[in-house]
Amino acid sequence: MNSLLLHHLETVRSITLNVLSSVTEEESLLTPNGFSNNIVWNLGHIAYIQEKLVFELAGQKNQLPPSYEQLFAAGTNPSQWEEEPPTLTQLQEELTAQTERIKEFIPAHFDMKLAKPFTNKAGISFDYVGSTFLFSFYHEGMHVETIKQIKKAVQTQKS
Repeated sequence: MNSLLLHHLETVRSITLNVLSSVTEEESLLTPNGFSNNIVWNLGHIAYIQEKLVFELAGQKNQLPPSYEQLFAAGTNPSQWEEEPPTLTQLQEELTAQTERIKEFIPAHFDMKLAKPFTNKAGISFDYVGSTFLFSFYHEGMHVETIKQIKKAVQTQKS
């Protein structure tokens, strides 16, 4: 397993956490006009989908709180929430802990064939843990960009 991939994981996640550090709790819960989700949803979605792509598809147990599926799975949004979402601090802790778990798990499982191929919403199929792991970088980057756009829209609407 190439340490460059683990370094890239750390780089991507540090970018995410850095963006998180510039957001207030108030901003994180606002859904500006033109968006269907808020910053908390996007951060939770990153964690939830990463867990699915790396661990669940490999037959491992999801180690995130059970509420994350109802709060952050694809197709959910804050207007449907019936419980309090995690705080930014809680999300930061989950994302940090998840990074460490992935760093321990992925080297021994990168080349593992999935029991059943996974096809995402775009119709792209994956057969190996490494493939879903690499795709997760793209997924996280898309949501980090969305977080930046939401933050900008929230600040524009406040002024």
